[in-house]
Amino acid sequence: MKTGFDNDKYLKMQSEYIKKRIDKFGDKLYLEFGGKLFDDFHASRVLPGFEPDSKLKMLLKMSEQAEVVIVIGADAIDKNKKREDLGITYDKDVLRLIEEYRNCGLYVGSVVVTKYAGQSSADDFKEKLEKKNIKVYKHYVIEGYPTNVGHIVSDEGFGKNDYIETTRPLVVVTAPGPGSGKMATCLSQLYHEHKRGVKAGYAKFETFPIWNLPLKHPVNLAYEAATADLDDMNMIDPFHLEAYGETTINYNRDIEIFPVLNAVFEQIYGENLYKSPTDMGVNMVGNCIIDDEATRQASYMEIIRRYYKVLLQMAQGENVENQIYKIELIMKNAKITTDDRKVTVAAKDRANKLGVPTAAIELSDGTIITSKTTDLLGASAALILNALKHLGGIEHDVHLISPKAFEPIQSLKTDYLGSKNPRLHSDEVLIALALSALDDNNAKKAMEQLPLLAGCQVHTSDMLSDVDIKTFKKLGVDLTSEPVRSNFR
Repeated sequence: MKTGFDNDKYLKMQSEYIKKRIDKFGDKLYLEFGGKLFDDFHASRVLPGFEPDSKLKMLLKMSEQAEVVIVIGADAIDKNKKREDLGITYDKDVLRLIEEYRNCGLYVGSVVVTKYAGQSSADDFKEKLEKKNIKVYKHYVIEGYPTNVGHIVSDEGFGKNDYIETTRPLVVVTAPGPGSGKMATCLSQLYHEHKRGVKAGYAKFETFPIWNLPLKHPVNLAYEAATADLDDMNMIDPFHLEAYGETTINYNRDIEIFPVLNAVFEQIYGENLYKSPTDMGVNMVGNCIIDDEATRQASYMEIIRRYYKVLLQMAQGENVENQIYKIELIMKNAKITTDDRKVTVAAKDRANKLGVPTAAIELSDGTIITSKTTDLLGASAALILNALKHLGGIEHDVHLISPKAFEPIQSLKTDYLGSKNPRLHSDEVLIALALSALDDNNAKKAMEQLPLLAGCQVHTSDMLSDVDIKTFKKLGVDLTSEPVRSNFR
């Protein structure tokens, strides 16, 4: 994929801009951090050149000034709310994040349990963290939040919350997922800091939508597709337009809450330095795009991938019809169809001709490789071998795995493990390939090509098994599939 984003420029510009924002307020900046601090693969897909851990690297440039506060809602703990992408509960993810941040060199100061109303599960979680010597604070459900500003900004509102003790000028407030109470935590701290005579400010870090790109730019449309389940909508910031006569982009929730935030700031400080939601942001991503067309094309592909994702969810019985309608509308606005993805067309065309499940991969140089289901291999397993042969300059008819090796594996699957499908899945064929590589140079050469599959596009003509999906994910492949079940799985 052609590079469209200058990551080095971003790391320098973003850290410098946050430092300026700290200086603007004096003593301390509470930075509400939206999205993922690391493993931001959505950003790396729509902004080719953006590294998934760019935001983490940016903060590490300020590691001596920064501390992290992780926020989790007591309601999320009580309901065992899960992160969809990782399949783990929010409370377990807090423990994971603490370990990850510390291992990277970031200081984690504390955890805040928000929306606390006496939940015993939240108490148990607090006790568990404190046994690990992690400071835990409670923030309570405030009656009338967020509209009753007079009550919220009082000793009976924010004043009831625990004061979070912080020691560094930049406090990064993050969470396992949306709805955790990051903004309320920041505002509560502003109230407490003001009472203590500390000059503290608030800012918001959100990568998307990108405020200085057009409303219907494909990068911003891809963000809408990615958040179709949240009903987020990109909008022109009316407050910024009125204050400065400049068109900028924000999203509906920040625009809707701004009048309340404005009232809160005025209640605490007597004035609000921010005239718009855009003013509150510190995102420099849009200034680091170096090839607009590359980001457009990458974003088109992301929208199509998101469309296939919800189609699969519907095929599996989930109620996602509204998400499908929304992404279809986004695709119309972007003037794209699924046929704009080359591997989609290649896999479907071959399946229609052969009448069996097929797969296709687009390599980094644009080459399309296809495969089909056979008596020995599923289409996914065959596709990996075909791609590795091409990348390694190995003739297509060369056996990377001895035909004799298939029989014992198939026998193990069907005779001993109860599988009805004798074909090798992608993980099984990779294990067999690794064994062949011990004494076969071609197999060894093929194995060495595996890293080159990362970032490649793959489409399959039918729904895959969980094991094939996980294998492609581990290889770093961007996978989509037709929402069709076949009898070959």
